[in-house]
Amino acid sequence: MEANRSVKKKRWLLLLLVAMMVTTVVAGCSGNESAGSNSKSEGSSNTGEEKSESPLDLTLMLPIFKTNYPKDGSPVAAELEKQTHTKIHFEWVPNASYADKFNITLASGKLPTIIYVGDVKASSFVNAAKSGAFWEVGPYLKDYPNLSQANPVILKNSAIDGKNYGIYRGRVLGRNGMVFRKDWLEKVGLQTPQTVDDFYNMLKAFKEKDPDGNGKEDTYGMVLVKWSGQWASGFDTIKLWFGTPNKWGVQDGKLVPEHEYPEYLEALKFMKKLYDEKLINSDFAVMDSAKWTDPIVNNKAGVIVDVVDTGARVDDKIHAALEKEGKDEPDKHYVDVSGGVTGTDGKLHTLPTSGFSGMLAIPKSSVKSEEELKRVLAFLDQINNPELQTMLGFGLEGTHYTMVDGFIERSKDTVLLESEVEGLNQILAFIPEDKSKTVAQTPLRLKQIEVQKANEASIVVNPAEAFISTVYSQKGAQLDNVINDARIKYIVGQIDEAELKSAFDVWRKTGGDDLVKEMNELYAKADH
Repeated sequence: MEANRSVKKKRWLLLLLVAMMVTTVVAGCSGNESAGSNSKSEGSSNTGEEKSESPLDLTLMLPIFKTNYPKDGSPVAAELEKQTHTKIHFEWVPNASYADKFNITLASGKLPTIIYVGDVKASSFVNAAKSGAFWEVGPYLKDYPNLSQANPVILKNSAIDGKNYGIYRGRVLGRNGMVFRKDWLEKVGLQTPQTVDDFYNMLKAFKEKDPDGNGKEDTYGMVLVKWSGQWASGFDTIKLWFGTPNKWGVQDGKLVPEHEYPEYLEALKFMKKLYDEKLINSDFAVMDSAKWTDPIVNNKAGVIVDVVDTGARVDDKIHAALEKEGKDEPDKHYVDVSGGVTGTDGKLHTLPTSGFSGMLAIPKSSVKSEEELKRVLAFLDQINNPELQTMLGFGLEGTHYTMVDGFIERSKDTVLLESEVEGLNQILAFIPEDKSKTVAQTPLRLKQIEVQKANEASIVVNPAEAFISTVYSQKGAQLDNVINDARIKYIVGQIDEAELKSAFDVWRKTGGDDLVKEMNELYAKADH
């Protein structure tokens, strides 16, 4: 755990650096000099008008989930520049380290034109936004045909003190669930799990019953990564199966943090059991999310608990790998999905999205005038037209996909797709919705849609979703690290239950009491 302590120290230093340097960002907002390479005049890139001004220079800082990614000037990027009258530089950041890179970039004062903000409630972003480092875009949305149709509920959820400092990236509310190897499940003679016990038995069988049929003991149950929940994606969903609330629960009319519920401890005990029995990867706390699906495709693991649309993407990769070996069965699905398993009350409890996944913020230090802001917003509006949504999601027709019976059929060349297409959709807001062309609606893809829709009836709402806490803005990272570090250590057996609860007490004493007090004050004032 020396590595964990080192990481923790680095995060503390980053947060301190952000706190000291955010004024640098704000100072850059008041400068009178020109925007450097940015265009000097306002344009209307979302219309068919003749463009007399020079191309709009854009630098985009975005997360990437692969080790390969589209380079500047590559075919799709070049076509995007042509259609939007822009010159674009992409700053791709591995998703697993994006939060740290975001804080470093924010502290440096040298920000891109558009920056993806993964956590809109993170103290570094909240403090910077309140200090005037980012444009408040809300008042401008009405002037753009797509952005003007932004969902008011999602705008509220993504706001800071009622103001929108970026364009949210819309997502399906009931998106989360479970993805698993269907062929493995059939091989070990089990049915789709319905309960937590069924889920455990599936993981155990995937480890012990040679589901890949190679005669070796070289498989395990579930892949976890360090991304979501800040330590291992999957737990934020799994804890709900045990009756834990979503971040905050309500007891006797008062907000109570999730980790103070006994069900939270039961969920952690379950995770510890999976770790002790080697049913999950031992490196879950440090595994890069860019490699998340690799063990599933490579016949090492059988389950991912994440967004259900991961299912079809993994299935496509398995087909592509088998086709190269001459072993593919084109009409067969190797993957299946479900909304999850029921808890002790016999009901399904689903982790909802907030209706969005981060936002695209525009720094004032890079976009210095209202005229420039309007050109940037016009770009973000234009790329949400159906044609550009399709291009950024699937690439160029004839190169990266073909149209068959009205549906997209993607190239089987995964290296081509990764190097020229995948990742570009990270700039899409999907406002008002995803209007791109689609791949053929296979049985698996149809089931994904059905599961996501059905999940909406079982979502567990975070009652404090829209609140912005001053205490959390100041101490949120510290408080999160107390809980995250303690639960990792508990899972891997470095501390026992008593020491875990002592860490929860430390959380209270180092700012948690103040946070609970403030959140309840906000809750008392809110409509609910």
